[in-house]
Amino acid sequence: MRLAAIDIGTNSVHMIVVQVRPDLSFEVIDREKEMVRLGAGGLDGRALTPTAVASALQALTKFKRLADAYGVDEIVAAATSATREAENGGDFLDAIARETGIRARVISGAEEARLVHIAAAYGIDLGGRSGVVIDIGGGSVEITLGTTRRVTLARSFKVGVIRLTERFVRSDPLSPRDERRLEKQVRREVREHVARIRRRRFVRVIGTSGTILSLGALAAAEESGTLPQDLRNVRVGARAIRRLRRRLLSMDQRGRLQFAGLDPRRADLAVAGIVLVDTILQELGADELTLCDLALREGLVLDYVRRNAAHIAQVDQVPDLRRRSVIELAQRCNYDAAHAHQVARLALSLFDQTRRHHGLGGREREWLEYGALLHDIGTHISYEAHHRHSYYLIKHGDLRGFEPDEIEAVGLIARYHRRGAPKKSHAEVDRLPGPARRALRPLAAFAAIAEGLDRSQAQVVSKVEVAAGSDGLAIAVKAKADAELEVWAANRHVDFLQKALGVAVTIALAPPPRQAAQASRRRVAEVEAVGEGTRRNPGDGRAPTRRRPRAAARTGG
Repeated sequence: MRLAAIDIGTNSVHMIVVQVRPDLSFEVIDREKEMVRLGAGGLDGRALTPTAVASALQALTKFKRLADAYGVDEIVAAATSATREAENGGDFLDAIARETGIRARVISGAEEARLVHIAAAYGIDLGGRSGVVIDIGGGSVEITLGTTRRVTLARSFKVGVIRLTERFVRSDPLSPRDERRLEKQVRREVREHVARIRRRRFVRVIGTSGTILSLGALAAAEESGTLPQDLRNVRVGARAIRRLRRRLLSMDQRGRLQFAGLDPRRADLAVAGIVLVDTILQELGADELTLCDLALREGLVLDYVRRNAAHIAQVDQVPDLRRRSVIELAQRCNYDAAHAHQVARLALSLFDQTRRHHGLGGREREWLEYGALLHDIGTHISYEAHHRHSYYLIKHGDLRGFEPDEIEAVGLIARYHRRGAPKKSHAEVDRLPGPARRALRPLAAFAAIAEGLDRSQAQVVSKVEVAAGSDGLAIAVKAKADAELEVWAANRHVDFLQKALGVAVTIALAPPPRQAAQASRRRVAEVEAVGEGTRRNPGDGRAPTRRRPRAAARTGG
């Protein structure tokens, strides 16, 4: 299964495309990032700016095209601080869905913290012990304590780098007074939570996200003299972070832009970022920071995988999205799989053998199969009027990969499998485009006949053969057991099929095979021969021979 995970953050929009393996681990096969500054000027309940929204939508449109190019099966998208605080956050999510088709959800700060923690713990071995995870974003900071399996403490704080920069960075270089105010604000926010973490103890502090990775790489270069290429599991001393703080705060914007290794797009946020990281490490009493390049997007993947193991197995078994979504809906409604697949098989056989009469193609054939598979799911609600319940469930069953008119057609095939025929006077039928409406009559008739041919739900019909003659179509029903009930039930819908195809139709049991008839005649002949005092060698087909008297016993002499 392929999955795309999108983090719509306050500072950047990130996406990874992953291949989920059978063992439920995953491999990143592509990643993209756009720094859109979504939260710039729009935090603390203010509206997201039109410029920021436009930039985010442009990035997400590109991400959607990339995901489609990889043929992903699902896109999981989460929006964080900027969207959840903005007064027009809901409008922004609606715009995303309308323009890209991506259904993003807003997650709470606590949920964001949990997802980041499970991602970091997936990438960094905690050895069964507790670790602290710090994630610094544009609008918020998440600090958690937990093991690989369980998050013990998790909090989100409104001290992200964009928020702090807009509020406290008023001079360039930053004045000592503003530095003290910024640090005081961070300590005030996190102190109580961090004190609880310190009392419980931990073995490692892990830092994730763009701000920490960027600053951590610079601090590591300060220690080793070279900028690390792979940041995961790189350990940076708290003293190196403190030295980097002093250097960055002594520079103005021009100096930071020339700082080797610093992303120019983060040059203005680096001031608040380095004060923030250093202050939290001091509060924790930590000696070092371990860098981790897994964050919220990987957490979204891990969370999805853990909650959808059965679905992932289904994806591997049924790679076609449309077929898989039909099967998943059927399974959610506890369908009778054997009966549903038998009805679909027989309906498709009738469709294929009557093509010259209905003139429909592969698209309509697919509707018939899916309508037949789902025809009885309404019994999940009630057997009474279950054909109507089936239609409702199909309409609202979140079938993926289908256009609205196709869902309507599939639903109506199920709707008319039991009784009645589709008429234009029916509102649901009238809503269909002309070609789909004309196709509905024969498709629903095939489903109705096929359902009758499994009336006992014992799958006794093995085959149907359609023969064209001068007086119409003759459907011969071949069965592996008594199928009188099936033929009777199918004939109840024969008028429906005749009107749909415009030709006379008969349905009858096929005569027994020639070999079976011959064997039957031989058995009768054998019984008759025994009754006449004759003997036949069973099954050899030879004429009976007259029984010979036993020879008299010979005596000696």
